[in-house]
Amino acid sequence: MNIYDQAYQCLIETDVQKKRQLVTALYAQYQTKKLDRDNANTIVQLIESAGRPKRPILVSPAQLKRRSLHTDRGRAVLLHAITHIEFNAINLALDAVYRFRNMPDAYYHDWLKVASEEAYHYGLLEGRLQTMGYRYGDFPAHNGLWEMTIKTSHDVMERMALVPRVLEARGLDVTPNMIQGLQQVGDSETVEILKIILRDEIGHVAIGSRWFRYCCKRRDLEPIETFQKLLQKYMNGGLRGPFYTEARLQAGFSQEELDQLIKIDLSIKNKSTSST
Repeated sequence: MNIYDQAYQCLIETDVQKKRQLVTALYAQYQTKKLDRDNANTIVQLIESAGRPKRPILVSPAQLKRRSLHTDRGRAVLLHAITHIEFNAINLALDAVYRFRNMPDAYYHDWLKVASEEAYHYGLLEGRLQTMGYRYGDFPAHNGLWEMTIKTSHDVMERMALVPRVLEARGLDVTPNMIQGLQQVGDSETVEILKIILRDEIGHVAIGSRWFRYCCKRRDLEPIETFQKLLQKYMNGGLRGPFYTEARLQAGFSQEELDQLIKIDLSIKNKSTSST
């Protein structure tokens, strides 16, 4: 069996539970060397919309309101948002496997591992939602993660920079506050799930960092300078803090990179303050 064809079948699958099963099986097959890369030169399709169920309804981020963690529904809305992120992360990892054909074998192992772990995270979150009386799809969601996947579909280096090192790394920054808020309202079950996800996501961002640096080295580019140029291109010049420094260092960011991110964040905030 061919890794690219199998990844594509997983990617376009719309049934969430079947997608999870296919992803788990695909990772196991790759580990036991039952997959080949013979079709590396076939045409790669641009997938405008990855396989997903009819629900949740997708809306713009501005239409999604924050709710209080002090209510069951408010916690369910937060949990649903994280569940949606983890579902999208399955497709993001699969697309990284399917789309980019000229990488070392270790690259495909890494991203199939990520896809498998994201499927596991989804299962934990969906199970927790059900104990609260809800299901995935009960609330609206946005499509920001997949939109960035489309924007970076032409370049594996840009994908590694912008998806794991920007969008997924943001999860590292915000999860500690979510954990703290849930601890304050006594939701220990969700807290334990988020701790598992935070641990694994550090590894996922580290994988993105590793392959971003690999691409930079192969193109004779300086990684920190290149990352800053990509932030200028895609993120209006920088990222907004705060940053979870310890987690980002574990995930492959250098102290120099973090110092630059913090400096740019302060500059953006100062400009915003002065303009008002």
